[in-house]
Amino acid sequence: MATASAQNVEFVRTGYGKNIVKVLFIRRQGSYHDIIELKADVELTLNSRKDYLTGDNSDIIPTDTIKNTVHALAKLKGVKTIEQFSLDICHHFLTSFNHVLRAKVYMEEAPWRRLEKNGVEHAHAFIYTPEAYRFCDVEQKLGGIPVLHSGVKNMKVLKTTQSGFTGFHRDRFTTLQETKDRCFCTSVYARWCYNKVQDVNFDAAWKCVKETIIEKFAGPYDRGEFSPSVQKTLYETQVLVLDRIPEVDEIEIVMPNQHYFVIDMTKMGLNNKDEVLLPLDNPSGNITGTVRRKQRARL
Repeated sequence: MATASAQNVEFVRTGYGKNIVKVLFIRRQGSYHDIIELKADVELTLNSRKDYLTGDNSDIIPTDTIKNTVHALAKLKGVKTIEQFSLDICHHFLTSFNHVLRAKVYMEEAPWRRLEKNGVEHAHAFIYTPEAYRFCDVEQKLGGIPVLHSGVKNMKVLKTTQSGFTGFHRDRFTTLQETKDRCFCTSVYARWCYNKVQDVNFDAAWKCVKETIIEKFAGPYDRGEFSPSVQKTLYETQVLVLDRIPEVDEIEIVMPNQHYFVIDMTKMGLNNKDEVLLPLDNPSGNITGTVRRKQRARL
C-alpha cells in the first residue's frame, strides 16, 4: 500500500542491466584469425514498475540472463564491429520480450593490433596498443529506430612547437603570459552520431575520424601546422570530419589542454632553451565543442 509520501512522487526514469560483460570473439578462417575483445554495459527499461512499487519480480529479466545473452549472441551472430553487435543486442531484447520498452548498450573495444614484420602480417598473434580506445553506444525504444554514436577516447597526442596562445582577454586576475610557441598536448575524446545504421562501414568511419584528428593536430609531416588555439584546431577537425563522412550528422570533441612548462634553471646557472619541461597533471584547461550539419529548411 502506497504511503502518503509515495503518493506525492512520480518516476522520472527506470532501468537496470549488466555492466562490464566481457567477450573475446575469434573469427577463424583456416590458419588466419581475426579478434575483437569487448566489454559491454547493457540496460533495459520495462513497461511496468511493479518491481519498484510492490517487489514483484515477475517481469524482471535477470541480469545474469542479460550477460548470458551477450555471450550467446556473440556465438549466434558473430562480432563484425562493436557498432553492429550493439545493434544486434538491442534488437534481440526489443523483439524477444514484449515488455521491454527500451534497450541501451555501451561498448568498448580493446585496442589489439595484429603483429607485423617487414610488411608481413602474423596469422594469429596480436599486440595490445592503447594509443586510442574505440567505443560506441546505442539506444533504441520499442517501435523506434536506433540512435547510434561511435567514439574515440584517451588518444593522447603532443607536438613540441607550432602552437601558440595570444590576444586573449585580460583582467586584474590574469597572470598568464602570451606565447607564440609552446608545447601542445591533449588527450582527445570524440563522439559522433550517425544518420543511419544500415550500409555503414563503421570500421572505415572510425579510422577516418581518428586519422582526421591526427591530421589537423599535427599538420604536414615535414613542417606541421600552426594552431593559434585549441578551439580552432578542434573546430577545423569537426568540419573536416563532417565533410569526409556523410553518414555522420553531429560530432562532439573534447580536448583538455595538458600543460608542459619550461623549468626555470637560472638559479642553477643553466640556460634552459625550452629543452627540459615539467608535465603538469592538473589543473588543465578543458576545451569542448559540438557541431552538426545545418538543418535544411522545410518547404
